[in-house]
This record gives sequence, structure tokens and C-alpha cells, in this order.
Amino acid sequence: MDKAQKRRFRPEGLLLGALALLAAVLCIVYFRQIAQAVGLFADYLSRGFIRRALVAGLSVSLCAALLGVCLVLKRYSMIGDGLSHVGFGALAVAMSLGYVAQSSPFYGLCRGISAHPVAFTTVVVMVLAILLLRINGSSRIKGDAAIALLSTGALALGVIVISTTEGMNIDISNYMFGSILSVGKGDVWFALGMCAVVAAAFVLSYPRLFAVTFDETFARSGGVPAGAYNLLLAVLTAVTVVMGMRLMGTMLISSLIIFPALTAMRVFSRFRQVVICAAVVSTVCFLVGLMLSCVYSLPTGAAVVGVNVLAFGLFTLIGRARGAR
Repeated sequence: MDKAQKRRFRPEGLLLGALALLAAVLCIVYFRQIAQAVGLFADYLSRGFIRRALVAGLSVSLCAALLGVCLVLKRYSMIGDGLSHVGFGALAVAMSLGYVAQSSPFYGLCRGISAHPVAFTTVVVMVLAILLLRINGSSRIKGDAAIALLSTGALALGVIVISTTEGMNIDISNYMFGSILSVGKGDVWFALGMCAVVAAAFVLSYPRLFAVTFDETFARSGGVPAGAYNLLLAVLTAVTVVMGMRLMGTMLISSLIIFPALTAMRVFSRFRQVVICAAVVSTVCFLVGLMLSCVYSLPTGAAVVGVNVLAFGLFTLIGRARGAR
């Protein structure tokens, strides 16, 4: 048997075909249940908090997917995980300031911060993102080590603050794993505006982002302000992480940044194709995950991550089957 025949009979293609056949059979067998689930989800969409979660979640998913492609290719994908932990710590501190005694000289400032915890958290996470970028570029503490230092320290600070603040009764699980009930109208408009900014940045700065992502040294030699674009990526990622914390939670928001990009890279190799595929995969996975969450009473963040894991596995098989041709 020659090499061409051996390649023709590699198992990945047969496995992919078997999975496709199995999926088709399952869809036929469970068509009624699937139709009922879709109909039930349509009924859920009549509720305002579900519509808000859907719009905000799709916007965050799109932002995270676009930014995630650049971050993964720059080997900086875990910045989302680190910043989400920083966001948890900042949010805990902001909310605890509402319990400061009135006799304190900083009572007014503390009450103002506690009244707008998300705004305070966004500012803190943006500052830490910029600091992390500076540390990575000029310090002996590089990438993953710097992220680990900041993320674990901030997460520990948040837990300590919540545990020791008298009168502060907060369900930590909502912040750890997200809650669709926490999304308000202001969050929806903020997410839509942020989505428009990220999309515009990619459309208007596509050639320069491409250059900075793949070869920062070459981009600098060509006159591209690589530092400014790295700063832009850090700030946009920070804001996206804070938005996504409300839905996905501190522990799971980084999956929206990592999974779609890696999933798209299983099949495509061109930057433009990866960006488009990641955006589509991210939004579809969030939609399916939210539907499963509503219909089967699953945690939203965990359901979305589970769908992303399945998509990654499917695209991996497709990529291997294409390589076997």
C-alpha cells in the first residue's frame, strides 16, 4: 500500500464521518425534544432579563473572540483569567466601602465608590492591565508569572474583604460563576457600545493589528506604534472582562477569550479566517449555552463553556480530517 492509500485510510476522517452520522441520527430520534427545547427558549425570551442577558452576552462574546485571537497568537491568552481575578478583588473592595462608618473622613468618597462598583472595577482592571503590560515588557517577571502574581493576590484579597466586612452578606458563587439575573439595561447599552468600539478597532486598524500580533519588531521598524496598539488591546480586554464577569463569572470569563480563537485555529490558518470563524463560533456557542441554561436550569457560564469544549473537539476532528486528505 503506497503513501497516498495510507493517508486515504487515516482514522480521523472515518471518525468524523461516524460522528456526523451519529449527530444526524440523534437529531432525528430526538427531534421532538429539540423542538420543545427551542420553543421553551423562545418563551423564555419574552422575559426581559433573558433578553438583556442574550444581547449583552452576544456582545461580550463577540468582543472576547476578536480580542482573543490577538491575545492567543501573542501568547498572552491567560491575561483574561488574571484580569477577571483582579476584577473580583476590586469589586469586593468597592462593595465593602459601602459599610464604612459615617464618622470616617472618607465616608463620602467610599459611598460614591460603593454606589458605582462596576465603574470602579473597570478603572482598576484597566490600570492593572496597563501595569501588567509594562511589567511584561520591562521586568524580569514575564507573562504567565506576572499574571499569576496579580490574579492570585487579587482573588485572595477579594475573599478576605468579603469574609471580614461586618454586615456584608454576598453570595460569592454569583461572582465566581456568573448570573444572568445581574444584567441590567445599563449593562446592555454598555456592552453594545463596547462591541461597536472593538469591531471598529478591528475594521479600521486591521493591517496594523495584524502586524503587531505576528511580528512586533517588524511592525515597529515599519513605523507602526506597537506600544499604542498593545495598550489598546490591554484596555479593551480589561473592559470586556469586567462586562463578562456579570454573566460568566470570575472563574469562567477567560474561556470566552481562549476557546473561540483556539477552536478556529484547528481548521483555519489565515488571520482573517481565524478572526471571522472565532467570532461566529463564540456567538453561536453563547446562544446555545444560554438556551441550555434556561431550558435545563444549568449555570449559564458552565453551560457556555461546555458548548465551547464540544465545539473545540469537533473542530479538532475536522482539522485532522482535512489534513488527512
